[in-house]
Formats: sequence, C-alpha cells, structure tokens
Amino acid sequence: MAAAVAPVVSDLIDYLNASPTAFHAVVEAKRKLKAAGFTQLSERDEWAGLEPGKKYFFTRNHSTIVAFAIGAKYVAGNGFHIIGAHTDSPCLKLKPVSKITKGGYLEVGVQTYGGGLWYTWFDRDLTIAGRVIVREKKKDTVSYTHKLVRVQEPIMRIPTLAIHLDRTISSEGLKINNQNHLVPVLGTLIKNEMQKLVEQNEPNESSGSKNTKHHPLLLQLIAKEANCEADEICDFELQLCDTQPSIVAGAMKEFVFSGRLDNLCMSFCSLQALIDSTSTVDSLNHESGVRMVALFDHEEVGSDSAQGAGSPAMLDALSRITGAFNPSSSKLLEKAIQRSFLVSADMAHALHPNYMDKHEENHQPKLHGGLVIKHNANQRYATNAVTAFIFREIAEKHQLPIQDFVVRNDMGCGSTIGPILASGVGIRTVDIGAPQLSMHSIREMCATDDVKHAYEHFKAYFEEFTELDSKIIID
Repeated sequence: MAAAVAPVVSDLIDYLNASPTAFHAVVEAKRKLKAAGFTQLSERDEWAGLEPGKKYFFTRNHSTIVAFAIGAKYVAGNGFHIIGAHTDSPCLKLKPVSKITKGGYLEVGVQTYGGGLWYTWFDRDLTIAGRVIVREKKKDTVSYTHKLVRVQEPIMRIPTLAIHLDRTISSEGLKINNQNHLVPVLGTLIKNEMQKLVEQNEPNESSGSKNTKHHPLLLQLIAKEANCEADEICDFELQLCDTQPSIVAGAMKEFVFSGRLDNLCMSFCSLQALIDSTSTVDSLNHESGVRMVALFDHEEVGSDSAQGAGSPAMLDALSRITGAFNPSSSKLLEKAIQRSFLVSADMAHALHPNYMDKHEENHQPKLHGGLVIKHNANQRYATNAVTAFIFREIAEKHQLPIQDFVVRNDMGCGSTIGPILASGVGIRTVDIGAPQLSMHSIREMCATDDVKHAYEHFKAYFEEFTELDSKIIID
C-alpha cells in the first residue's frame, strides 16, 4: 500500500501548479509570506524602520524575491544565514515578433531560454503564461500596470514529423533545428471562424501596430486573461508551458512528476522552511542573526541580469539591513559577511538506471537518499570541507540522509548560483540539491521523500546554524 503523502509534498504540488513562470512563482511566494506575517518592502524606499524580531521581503522585477527574518538579538555586524535558489526554468519564450503564417497554419515564433531538452516539448498540450504591460485610462489619466496572465486551456502544439516522412530517425536519432522545428501551431487559416477573425482585425502594415507583430487571435486570448482590450496591451513577456498538472505519482506514490522541479522544488522547500522556522511567537527570541531566502531569476542563462544572482541584489540586501541598524555600516558589513553562510540549493542529478555509466563510481546519488552535497575541485561548485561539514553535521544531528556528488573526470560539470554569490559577496557557501531525473525536460521527476528531507534539513539549518557556527574554530 502506498504511503500517505506528507503535507509538505502536497503543498509543493500546489506551488508548482500555481507557478508556470518565474513571475507566478514570485507572486505565490508573496502570498505565502504575507499570510505568515512578513511585511513587504520596496527597494525604492528607505529601510530605516526595520526591527529585531520582525519579518520582511522585497521583490525585484517581479521575478526575484528575497525574504528575511531578523533575530530578536540581532545587532549590526551579525551574520546572515541564507538559502539561495532560483525561480526560472528552461522554456520557450515568445519572440518580440511572433506572428508566423506558413503553409496555411497560424504559428507562433519562440526563442529558446536556457538549456532545455527541447525534443520533450514536441506533441505536448501547450499554453502560454507570463506578464503583460497594460495601458489603463481613467478619465484623463493614463497609467501602465503589470498583470500576470495564464491561458488555462491548451492552445498550441509542436507536432513531430511522422516516421513515414523521416525513415532515418530510428537509426540516426531525432535531429532538431531549433529555428525551423520548434515552432508551435496555434491554428489554421482554413477554419472559417478564424479566417473571419483575422480579416476583421488585421491592421494595415503601415500602421505600425503591434497587431502586425502577433496574431490577432493570440492577442485576443491574452487580452481576455488580462481583462483588457487587445489594443491596451503595450508589451508582454510570455512563455509556453505544459498544461499537464504536477502530481504525486508512481505505483507506490513515491514520485513527483512535474515540470520546473529545477528549481521550484528547492525554492519552495527553502521558503517553507523559513516560514515555519519563524512561525511561533518565540521562534526568533534567541536568534542573533538574520534568516534569509533569496530566489533569483535567470540562473538558467548565467545569472547576469539586474535580478539575477550576478547582480548586486544580494549584497544590496545585506548592506541595507546592516545599515538600518547602524548607518556607519561599511566595516560592519564586511564583518557580517564573514559571519554569514549560504546554502546554494539547486536540484542535483540522481543516478539513472538506464545510464549508470554517466555517474562516477563512488558518487551516485539515489532518489530517497536525501540532499546531495555537490563538490568540484575547479570551483564549478563553491563547497569546501568546512561548508560541507556544517551542512552534514545538521543532517547527522537530525538523522537525515545526505549524499555526495562529483562529476566524472571525463565529463563537463554544470554550475549554479553558489560560485557566483561566493565570489561576488565573499560568503561561505555550500552547493547542494535534491536528486532528480529528467532535468531540463518539460516533465521532470523526483522523490517525495527527498522533498520532505530537504524541507526538514533547511528548517533545522535556520533554527540551529547560529549555535553550530559558534562551535567552529576557524582562526
């Protein structure tokens, strides 16, 4: 008989289903934080009113979010205990000019974002989601608002070519040209109702209207979701997403089948751990540091953006919090950074039973085996002996399983936000992640036990790091 699903796993499923894009993931995080008593801040305002024992968060670009809880015993110069993750996942994003009419089909031009397994996007029931900039006019006043949209029903598909028309696929494999073959079909011109719609709404090319850039049918679908007229849409950032919901699955209900596990699984577990570790009245009474979760956008494309881990966002947050308690904080900030610790949480590669030779013999993370500490001598991960020990010590104290990963010497090693923040901020860092299969597929999988392990490990880290760190002699 299958085991009962842990509440944290059910909550993860809800979070995944509510978060088709980074924008939606941040909105859902905001909802959870506000419900837990966190106060929203703006980076445009002064933060002079921060208080010990209180909880706050801010967002950047609506796709990055940083939440923190200040210990009741905090003073400027004390450390920050951080978990960093990312909100973005590989996907197909609409091009600035997406309108394609070819062979009697209405198609939508997309560009690849990140290193996706693009062949997994074929023959899936697809829709669109993202943010829209809308012009709103009230009397003589015009304003521009940011709205999130998500078309629920399947409206697009990228069809594969029949094997009868590609007899070499069995012997030579599927060969995809990302420009020519990753073009979703929206509809057909021959359909009478659609043809009438296009004829009625098609503007003159000389008008310069955005309707010349996108199919009017597509704009009408977006406008309906944004509760506006099509001509009130100023611009948008939209991406394709799968309509199949995230679920707990497997014969023993031991797996999570979902898109975007990399890295919304770690984002959710860290966020929930922060919320629950600060949920009681006295949970921060003995805390002298600041507990923080930072969920960044654009990790999948290198983190070099105003809202990525390569931006000043993390250093800005540490500086402003320290400065709110002591305006003469430049030297205190340097002191605080040396007392701080970052857990860089990004999903890890589980051993694949059909490709076991892809893993180093002594480093084969298993599903249900707990969080994976990632090591790389060439600093593709920021883990060192001290940071690995600290994270492992927390696991052993709570009898949580822990694993190690090193890539084979004859294979390239991926990376994440750990080395970026470690080098950019100067903070002690350990790179870890829950093991998963099918990373960067449109449909990934991990183990329900590892979701629970991750949450419990993160929560213990927040609650116990201050005491543990005081016992480590580094001089």
